[in-house]
Amino acid sequence: MFIGEYRHNIDAKGRLSIPAKMRLECGEKVYVTRGNEGCLAVYTVEGWQTYYQSLMKLPKTKKKTRIFIRLVTSRATECEFDKLGRINIPQVLRNEGQLQKECVIVGAGDHIELWDSQMWDCFYDENMDQFDDISENIDDLD
Repeated sequence: MFIGEYRHNIDAKGRLSIPAKMRLECGEKVYVTRGNEGCLAVYTVEGWQTYYQSLMKLPKTKKKTRIFIRLVTSRATECEFDKLGRINIPQVLRNEGQLQKECVIVGAGDHIELWDSQMWDCFYDENMDQFDDISENIDDLD
């Protein structure tokens, strides 16, 4: 389970330190891919396998399904932790997530999200006022 919000800088080589509490849950490597709302999603090996299997169950006869699978998997990458607890995020994914310098590492339950700090702050501020309404109607979201 991944929870919490942490702020770390990504260096010029694309290395980002993942908080120790989260690293303990990750193992030796993670999978990074595009997420929703402009973030990057980070999965454990087991989490990636579960997510990938759910993608493979989608109906590939539908064009939007094929597009979605391509967009998720084409730039997904396996990242190993270095001795300092950092992962190296490829430039193409840094561009996808608009990661420049300050990043926000967000625990999202079954995965981690990586956000540009300004994008995260905007997303959080725009959605915080809806929290009570969303929680009250969460059963109706399906």
